[in-house]
Amino acid sequence: MGAANARGLDTNHLAAPPISLFLMINTFETGGSERQFTVLAKNINPSAFQLHVGCISRRGPLAADFGDVPQFPLGGSLFGWKSLRTRVNLSRHLRSCQVQVAHAFDFYTNLTLIPAARLARVPVVIGSHRQLGDLMTPAQFRAQLVVFNWCDAIACNSQAAADRLVQVGVSRKKLAVIGNALPAAAFEPMAPALPRSQGTLRVGMVARMNASYKGHAAFLRIAAKIHQTMPEVEFLLVGDGPLRPQLEQQAAASGLGSRAIFLGDRSDIPAVLASIDVAVLTSDSESLSNVILEAMAANLPVVAFNVGGNPELVNESRGALIAAGDETGFANAIQRLLSDANLRGDQGRNARRFAEENFTLDPVRRRYEDLYQTLLEKKGRRRKFSS
Repeated sequence: MGAANARGLDTNHLAAPPISLFLMINTFETGGSERQFTVLAKNINPSAFQLHVGCISRRGPLAADFGDVPQFPLGGSLFGWKSLRTRVNLSRHLRSCQVQVAHAFDFYTNLTLIPAARLARVPVVIGSHRQLGDLMTPAQFRAQLVVFNWCDAIACNSQAAADRLVQVGVSRKKLAVIGNALPAAAFEPMAPALPRSQGTLRVGMVARMNASYKGHAAFLRIAAKIHQTMPEVEFLLVGDGPLRPQLEQQAAASGLGSRAIFLGDRSDIPAVLASIDVAVLTSDSESLSNVILEAMAANLPVVAFNVGGNPELVNESRGALIAAGDETGFANAIQRLLSDANLRGDQGRNARRFAEENFTLDPVRRRYEDLYQTLLEKKGRRRKFSS
């Protein structure tokens, strides 16, 4: 009989040791996946999990939240000799940390961490599909499907992303649909970052200016249509990137003048959202948009194209969902909201209520924790932790 039993203790009720959890992201830029990674990593239950964090490149402002995170660079190629050596080094790191659950958070870490974790014999390996796949090349999509075969589960942030994988033969049983999490700060009242002027309404879009699919050019064309009949409206573009110079040129050529305001990268997004009246997203491809959720948390109606996971968030009671490519319909929907303060208020309140009921931090965090614990329990490696 063991010493614990000899003293009359039930070992089945002793606290389980924390699970050694490894989370990996590509970079620490301010994109949606990176921000969701940061929210999860900073709020994981320390009583249940011993957290380890890794990345491919430490670049980006969000790295400041984590200190000296180990890097596992690919050397410019997913399949070159340096990337193969990196996977071996990562595998050694996982073994040295005695990792029990390894979770890759984006495309590049799927192709890096998943094979390294299998090489290290990590008990539970999880991939992520946080986009629709249409932004990948066919070769990238096929390569990701190969490594997904080696996963115990694949976390998708929207039903649209999960359905895309089912269409190409991934078992629905392997998929865990867990939405994005909004921290409490997203719901807190904020003073506007830009002073309000009487009679001036603002339409705002938050998106990095690094890819044409984000739809900034479409937003400026829509803004120009609205400007013809509502010249007092201001259009805020929040974000930065290599496309900014040509977008500034387009705004000038469209005759928007000072009504198009480029704010660059901002760390005070809730305060910026408090400065606008209607939030928009003109992206051609979305899984589950952080931008839409943050706007909803800020009491704003949202106008977006009917693509990807946008219908999971936006409907006629919380804004307007417009057929992809219909810029005239998009402009009309914005003008309708700008012309009716009561409609804006009603839809903004509905949007906030929807975000509060479905995307607050604690329920989303618990879903990830339950996924990690349940998969590890199925492997027979530990009891499920109970708080």
